[in-house]
Amino acid sequence: MNRFSATSRANLSSCAPPLQALFEAVLQECDCTIIEGHRDAARQNELRRQGKSQLLFAKSAHNSAPSRAVDVIAYPIDWKDRERQTLFAGFVLGVARAQGLAIRWGGDWDRDFQVADNAFDDLVHFELMET
Repeated sequence: MNRFSATSRANLSSCAPPLQALFEAVLQECDCTIIEGHRDAARQNELRRQGKSQLLFAKSAHNSAPSRAVDVIAYPIDWKDRERQTLFAGFVLGVARAQGLAIRWGGDWDRDFQVADNAFDDLVHFELMET
């Protein structure tokens, strides 16, 4: 049985309840690590400075409290395995759809099921869409 580490659980607890429920369900079938939920201004702006985010504070879904975005990767972590990250994202999107959630993934920002048309990939990013 898969379990979140204390760090993953703490990171997930900073997220909106629908994201928490989604990744609890995902964890039942696929072990994963919750990298980050909520980001404060210093963290968001530092990630922007490093080129790991395109948005300054208050513009990212990570900046709301609770966070409407979460960064998650399948475990064990392999940052270079794009295919595995894409497969994991497809699984997450399927579970989200089954739960009635509209989710956007950072490997397909425009949600057109074309992964080659992104100008900026954030393969671990999942966010709730406004409804």
